Amino acid sequence: MKQILTLLAIIITICEALAQQGTIRGTVIEDATGEPLFGVTVQIKGTSKGSITDFDGKFEINVEPGTYDVQASFVSFQSVTITGLLIEPGKVTVIDQIRLKEDVELLEEVVVTAEVVRTTEAALLTVKRKSANLIDGISSASFRKIGDGDAASAAKRITGVNIEGGKYVFVRGLGDRYTKTLLNGMDVPGLDPDRNTLQMDIFPTSLLNNIVVSKSFTADLPADFTGGLVNIEMKDFPEEKIFDVSIGMGYNSAMHFNDRYLKYEGGDTDWLGFDNGARDIPSGGRTDIPQFGDIVGRPATDPEFTDYFNILNSFDKTLAAFREQSFMNFDIGFSLGNQVSVKEAKLGYNLGLTYKRDFRFYEDAEFSRYGKPQDVDELTLDSLEVQRGDYGESSTLIGGLAGIALKLDRSKYKINFLRLQNGESRAGLFDYFGRELGSIFDAEQHNLEFNERSLTNLFIGGEHFNSDGSWEYDWRISPTRSSITDPDVRFTRYRTDRGDNLVGTESGLPERIWRFLDEDNITGKLDVTRKNGILGRSSKVKFGVLYTFKERDFEIQNFQILTQSFQVSDENPNNLLQEENLYDPVAFSGVIFNPNFIPINPNFFNSTISVFGAYASTEFNPINDLKATVGLRSEQYTQKYTGSDQVGDNVLENENVIDDLDFFPTINLIYSLDDKTNLRFSYASTIARPSFKEASFAQIFDAVTGRTFLGSFFPSTIAGEEVWDGNIQSTSVDNYDLRWEVFKPGGQTVSVSAFYKTFDRPIEIVQSPTQTNTFQPRNVGDGRVIGGEFEVRRNLGLVSSTLSNLLFVGNVTITDSKIDISPAELLSRQSSARTGERVEETRDMAGQAPWIINTGFQYTSEDGGLEAGLYYNVSGETLIFVGAANVPDIYSVPFNSLNLKVNYTFGVNDQMRFGLKIDNILNDDREQEFQNFGTVSRTFTRLSPGTELGLSFNYSLN
Repeated sequence: MKQILTLLAIIITICEALAQQGTIRGTVIEDATGEPLFGVTVQIKGTSKGSITDFDGKFEINVEPGTYDVQASFVSFQSVTITGLLIEPGKVTVIDQIRLKEDVELLEEVVVTAEVVRTTEAALLTVKRKSANLIDGISSASFRKIGDGDAASAAKRITGVNIEGGKYVFVRGLGDRYTKTLLNGMDVPGLDPDRNTLQMDIFPTSLLNNIVVSKSFTADLPADFTGGLVNIEMKDFPEEKIFDVSIGMGYNSAMHFNDRYLKYEGGDTDWLGFDNGARDIPSGGRTDIPQFGDIVGRPATDPEFTDYFNILNSFDKTLAAFREQSFMNFDIGFSLGNQVSVKEAKLGYNLGLTYKRDFRFYEDAEFSRYGKPQDVDELTLDSLEVQRGDYGESSTLIGGLAGIALKLDRSKYKINFLRLQNGESRAGLFDYFGRELGSIFDAEQHNLEFNERSLTNLFIGGEHFNSDGSWEYDWRISPTRSSITDPDVRFTRYRTDRGDNLVGTESGLPERIWRFLDEDNITGKLDVTRKNGILGRSSKVKFGVLYTFKERDFEIQNFQILTQSFQVSDENPNNLLQEENLYDPVAFSGVIFNPNFIPINPNFFNSTISVFGAYASTEFNPINDLKATVGLRSEQYTQKYTGSDQVGDNVLENENVIDDLDFFPTINLIYSLDDKTNLRFSYASTIARPSFKEASFAQIFDAVTGRTFLGSFFPSTIAGEEVWDGNIQSTSVDNYDLRWEVFKPGGQTVSVSAFYKTFDRPIEIVQSPTQTNTFQPRNVGDGRVIGGEFEVRRNLGLVSSTLSNLLFVGNVTITDSKIDISPAELLSRQSSARTGERVEETRDMAGQAPWIINTGFQYTSEDGGLEAGLYYNVSGETLIFVGAANVPDIYSVPFNSLNLKVNYTFGVNDQMRFGLKIDNILNDDREQEFQNFGTVSRTFTRLSPGTELGLSFNYSLN
């Protein structure tokens, strides 16, 4: 017992001594390359205390409180001393980076003050300046300065980036197809597996090192991006202890505390983002259920009739939305992280939890369809369907991030876990006007639906170095499981123009839809780097392999509700499926259902994708001031498919639908005009491939908008002429980039870029003129994009000393895109041309914005306590869906986004932060419209998001 008490006393004494000490942490990099330096001696001047940097260039020194000078020295490099470093008890003092220059002329030691070394964007700008490929980004220091709480908010500060829906990143105006998102350098599918980009608003910035956007390609990157590749890098060893608790709320006068908000009764667990079984499919997902034709004339006691009737009676009776006051948006976040020393090792850990509830209400929303009149002398577009009304959405997002890292003498291991759960409930009430020939009527439409999504990702990786750091081995494995369920999508429409409120075939029969999607994804990669010298100059050789396997199971089971001119009493669709209205075998009448997925279900498929990649590249300096990176990547891509069309004429059994072996050469040249100025050129070949959903026979109906997605495997003909053969192929892209860039002190930059891209068989979403309100991905004619970017980050102290705390940030992207129209599309456009209209042989490229403007002003007070920013973002009108025959093109309307963000930090050790934001100050609408020659544009989609006021409070215990 005495020995135990003695041991405890020793431990307590050691802990108290450590608590009284302070800690210095920092990073040492080579100024010429921006890479970490291994083996640098960092010492407290005048003492024997010091440390040696590891393979990440990191060091740590524990020392008693006081003010010290710290010196970093390395053989053949100029020593650097940081003076006046204040160390406080129990606290960590971080030196973001110490840059050492080669001491070729035996220059004297460089001495700088601690305040100068504690930079903001310096580390990332050094990486940007020395990077082999063309990159832009934002660092954790800027996260703190601007006060953005999540990665999506922070990413929109990056040159050429715009954020769709507050979640998804687009780069250089190119849509999701040409943008890719990585997490810690690995491909991770998001909550929407049909997107290349990951939902970014779930990542708290307190756990991120930086967000880097690659705009040019190097051989070690995956080849399936063109506009940009976004890499979200999580912290593995936080420099300082993280303990953040945040709470936020948002109020929109158009959406919140509104008595007209629409909803419906769902499950008890909707607030947790998943259904509790209240919306389970009545048939249990069986495909052997009886059809109405099987039970006609059979008595109620017949087992098959009983089975049919039990399913019919088990459908939830709720079909109508009701109005109730909405609540406002709110979110809660928690982040925890630190690093500790364990004997000869260091252990780092991170934990982040997020809970968000959003309530959105769109009044007078519109989803409409217009067409060209048959009379070519008539310019005004015909109104075919006009759907206007209100709909409400409530969304829950629960996110969990956890990471742990272990650093040994020459190795580092990392494990990250990500779990996302998302549920969205929607209820809509619309006035519907059918104006198509043969179907002219007015109706009321009710929409009820719930969408449940989940994603689970595990990341395991390691880095290993030899004794002198000349060899580096980096391996990573990342399995992901994602699932999407749309349980019981309900669509009900009944006529109102005749006063009888009839449900029938003219207005469109009611439907109940269940969708199921499960996807497994595993990616593994190995990168090997060898640092050596060529002709007396430093060089690097890199090679590696990657393997990715994805498998998706997809199924839709939809039930059509058939009636005999059923009348909706009191305009309440809830009486439609009441038991007294269901089919009566004696009277041979009543409401029945028809399972549209029997006997053949084109919306049932299994598909797999496998990618094997290998690459080799070298980085060297052929002459002074010129760095060249040359590489070649190969990828064997195989996609297999099992499924059939609606009638069973085309049945595929695990057949190859895409089987490509492609080679992707790349070259990047950087010429340093001086220490702060670069001239860059790059060429690369990349690719864009169809998604699982696109390469399929699927027909996916959106009940709210009335629009149907049609898989690309269905061929299409117009007037007996084949305009699409159903054989979708990947898009090959050649990319050329040129940039001049200048880096100024204090994170100031100026850059001018030009780029040119050619597209072989680009994939675009085309409207079908033969199938109503249907959209299909197809390969179209070859395309090209030419564009330029201009970026500036400038302190306005140059204008006046009174403006020294004001920073102007601005970037502009301008592009010109062209598609060479295919003969079939050209003929289609010519046949429907208006009198006096000249049909060109080229058109705009779908998804390519002609211009993007990101600009803003950032203010920081002298003490750093007050930070404010006013930001403006807008993109030019963009072709979204390609028209054909009598269907006009659809363009997005510029959305002028003006946002204000203010953060005030206060309290002991600046532990508290109050934030205010105002989004969409200009109260602009999000619109898409039909455009055609010589006529006024007509609405395709219009939503009014309103102006939102947000308040947040963050408490940090560091």
